[in-house]
Amino acid sequence: QRMIVSCSCGCRSLHFNEDNGRFVLLAVLILLYLLCGAAVFSAIERPSEVRAHGRWNGTLLNFSETFNISLQDLNSFLREYEAAIAAGIRADALRPRWDFTGAFYFVGTVVSTIGFGMTTPVTVAGKVFLIFYGLLGCAATILFFNLFLERIITLLAVVMKAVRERRIRNSGLLPPGIRHDFSAYSLPGWKPSVYHVMLILGLSAITISCCASAMYTPVEGWAYLDSLYFCFVSFSTIGFGDFVSSQSAEYEYQTLYQLANFFFILMGVCCIYSLFNVISIVIKQVLNWMLEKMSCLFCQRCNKANAFLGRRNAIRPGSKSRRGRFGQVPDSDGPCDSDTEGRRLSGEMISMKDLAASNKVSLAIMQKQLSESANGYPRTVCGSSRHNGFSGGVGALGIMNNRLAETSNSR
Repeated sequence: QRMIVSCSCGCRSLHFNEDNGRFVLLAVLILLYLLCGAAVFSAIERPSEVRAHGRWNGTLLNFSETFNISLQDLNSFLREYEAAIAAGIRADALRPRWDFTGAFYFVGTVVSTIGFGMTTPVTVAGKVFLIFYGLLGCAATILFFNLFLERIITLLAVVMKAVRERRIRNSGLLPPGIRHDFSAYSLPGWKPSVYHVMLILGLSAITISCCASAMYTPVEGWAYLDSLYFCFVSFSTIGFGDFVSSQSAEYEYQTLYQLANFFFILMGVCCIYSLFNVISIVIKQVLNWMLEKMSCLFCQRCNKANAFLGRRNAIRPGSKSRRGRFGQVPDSDGPCDSDTEGRRLSGEMISMKDLAASNKVSLAIMQKQLSESANGYPRTVCGSSRHNGFSGGVGALGIMNNRLAETSNSR
């Protein structure tokens, strides 16, 4: 579907597929984001990696000379140790990986797409079963996350709407009839702002992460910053596996700790998933804004026409229009052309009929906007909801479009 992008100067000449334009722009921005991230992490982590390699090579050489072991035999032994680590064998005592409790922890990381990598199937039957098990489990878990997102936003909308109604009731700005019977008013069509929901979800994610880190620090023996790092990596389902909770053989109050660990991971993943989807809406709004600005840059003819019209009065005719070689009025090639605009460019006086009709439409639009602002209706920018870039969405985007306000392409 080819869309018409209207820039702030009124230009409607730029025709292109809006969804494809947004997709290409997002792909370019993500590529630039990846390049910048790679440059930053390479500058930060590469020197530490080089130093670690130097220390390890020196350690291997000293061990080989001290115990008279060839480097080939020592490297073969280290490869066997790496295979043991992949199978879940450590020098320290760890809980069994594939008892029922360990297997339940593993499938939880699979269906939630965390995938720490501490436990992996090594048999052919286990790998084949994982493919089919993960296909169904991941799809069901994503559906659960979407349902959680819908309900948490509904809850936030109810609470925020009640707070707004209470503030309006206490402000004393309502008419006397509505003030006494506020239930009939009830802010029809009101939706919470996407920015308010993003702020609440962000604070909730920070609170859950801080509480979970306060638990992981004494129990797992991690630094508090490492615990916060683990919370973000786990809750965002990145799952590096360098820090993994509940891996020791014994814990004090082990059952209580496992339940608390499961609760924090579940709530953290749900909250971060919801936050990511709300942030994606804001990113989409930024993309729409960038597309609008780009359309204005390509609209040079509209800018020239606006500069020409700015020097003229809308009612009083300007200087006599230039005529062509044979006396014809040159056609206006400006992008903002209509019957009335054409007469303006040609120097012809606007008729009183057109002026009255224009004022009548402008007055009706102003009255409608004032009425909607007074009644708390959601603000609309386009006449059709399909131009906002969100209608017809599925999953999280559909939930955002139905539940939140300020998701049009002009915001």
